[in-house]
Amino acid sequence: MESKTAILGFGNPVRADDGVGIYVIEQLQKELGDAANISIFDMGTSAFEVLFKLKGHQKIILVDAVINSGEAVGSVFKLPASEVEGQIEDDPMVFLHSLKWHQALSYARKMLGNDYPEDIDVYLIAIEDTRFNTGMGEAAKAGGDKVAALLLEEFSIVK
Repeated sequence: MESKTAILGFGNPVRADDGVGIYVIEQLQKELGDAANISIFDMGTSAFEVLFKLKGHQKIILVDAVINSGEAVGSVFKLPASEVEGQIEDDPMVFLHSLKWHQALSYARKMLGNDYPEDIDVYLIAIEDTRFNTGMGEAAKAGGDKVAALLLEEFSIVK
């Protein structure tokens, strides 16, 4: 059986740079189309129903913004699996329209039980502007483009 990967983009596209995770998955959708072994999910405002769709995936990749990272806007961080595991909470308190990546993994672990995949990567893109604004800054967008290129490379799709 071919390995199946779920890519989840987090963020709020009407909060300026916070929408960078959604921007990344939009770029991936344009390039990947309907790839049989890759599922792309928008975790912006309908996160909980998406978590049920993760069953059957052997790998999860999450993309989100991170504020106050101490690095330049657009900087990209890839968290190791050990760091991801340390972020998962047993029973996080969440608001349905503001689920963060580590909260999503917490709920996915409970919902999927034994089907929860061990192979998880998290890409975080440094931002600073989260004001109500549909525009994203060029530096955040450049960070999003870098993550999209890294993921396309991982799946052997070169632009």
